[in-house]
Amino acid sequence: MSEVLPVSLPPTPGQTVGPFFGYALPYARGNELVEPGTPGAVRLHGTVRDGAGNPVPDALLEIWQADPAGRVPARSGSLLRDGTFAGWGRAETDREGGFWFRTLLPGATEAGRAPFFHVTLFARGLQDRLFTRAYLPASDGAGRAALDADPLLASLDPRRRATLVTEREPDGSLRWDVRLQGEGETVFLTYDAGPHAGRDGVGA
Repeated sequence: MSEVLPVSLPPTPGQTVGPFFGYALPYARGNELVEPGTPGAVRLHGTVRDGAGNPVPDALLEIWQADPAGRVPARSGSLLRDGTFAGWGRAETDREGGFWFRTLLPGATEAGRAPFFHVTLFARGLQDRLFTRAYLPASDGAGRAALDADPLLASLDPRRRATLVTEREPDGSLRWDVRLQGEGETVFLTYDAGPHAGRDGVGA
């Protein structure tokens, strides 16, 4: 028969979500949502850094997106990489914290709304995965108006807002860097039963 302890024990720290990605989650061509040479294909790439500005070599990112027409794919084929565009990809960072995806530009899911990639990030020391967005840069007046009208972006000051918008590179690729904390920290979102809210208490 067990005895009841006279004092309560303090809780122990929770298990973090990594690092274990090098062998547990990546798979061949997980970051290639479309084949090389696919019309409209674009490279989304960047670097994940910690609060000190050092690259994170064992982070894992997932993107979820609409297709160029703004339709959210609802089909299988993501793991097989059989030519089916399923709107989902997974990429691990390299030793310099770099990552890349080959995909299609997402379209706006509603008229007048800004298109973006949903992003999930796993990294060492995190108690849970992080959620954020990577918006397409404005290419014309309509694009700028859509970014300005986005509820999440409109609730942020310009410096915070800039962490969620990709930059068009001279070669046509999209660059989007992630900072986990500190100066230039990326805006991260929390999801609950109510409206989406960011770490700063902003609505999504």
